[in-house]
Amino acid sequence: MTKLACQEQLLPGDTLEQKWEFAVRSGYDGIELRSRGDFAFRERLPELRRAAAAGVVMPTACVEMSHFFGAFDDELRADAIVQLKSQLSVIAQIGGRGVMTPASYGMFSRRLPPFEPPRSEGADREVLLAGLTELGEHAAREGVSLYLEPINRYEDHMVNRLGQAADLLREVGLASVKVAADTYHMNIEEDDLPSALVAIAPYLGHVHVSESNRFQPGTGHVDWPAVLAALTAIGYDGYLSLECRLRGEPAAAVASVPPFLRRAS
Repeated sequence: MTKLACQEQLLPGDTLEQKWEFAVRSGYDGIELRSRGDFAFRERLPELRRAAAAGVVMPTACVEMSHFFGAFDDELRADAIVQLKSQLSVIAQIGGRGVMTPASYGMFSRRLPPFEPPRSEGADREVLLAGLTELGEHAAREGVSLYLEPINRYEDHMVNRLGQAADLLREVGLASVKVAADTYHMNIEEDDLPSALVAIAPYLGHVHVSESNRFQPGTGHVDWPAVLAALTAIGYDGYLSLECRLRGEPAAAVASVPPFLRRAS
């Protein structure tokens, strides 16, 4: 089975080194960082370097910002790109693989009033292609990847399905830009999770694991054997990273995921 990671905020412990001890005991192979905005991630570099020197494996970071590279406002969009470039540079400095981001989050939904966004679909696409190209070129210079994460229709109006992300990546044409699949969002948007993964196999770079109800795997109705079999069939060699809410006692819930997924595979 592929390698497992857990997002840092889910792990018990006051330091990354303490979190790593728990993660390893529980069967994880890495810690996924949360990369907060306003350059807070860059300010963590001394902490991250110490953790890396101590053997903590930190392959990826997931952005936590108030605005993203698909923002309607030009200044916010430019700021998000500058911040993401910084985060890509930070993950490169600690030997990581890449940083994932949605096009936007909570900015607009066509499923909620007022239903019609202030920017056309064509203009959306131009903005996304320009941002992905600029970020992808920076990622390539740093030797890491940018992962574009489709999120569900209630949280973003632009990129909801894996196929939409792959279509953008085809036009961008940079190997440093890949798709991040999230099984929670896929459960809402995709007709069939395994088929959706197989269809974008050449572009898949990262996977978030979460149940249909957004809790830890094993608490909902995602067909994990089928999902994991599809990843094996396409030769996926990235991480499965736990990003979810927790049902039950937190430490026990986090520790339950590696054995559950390994049984399912």
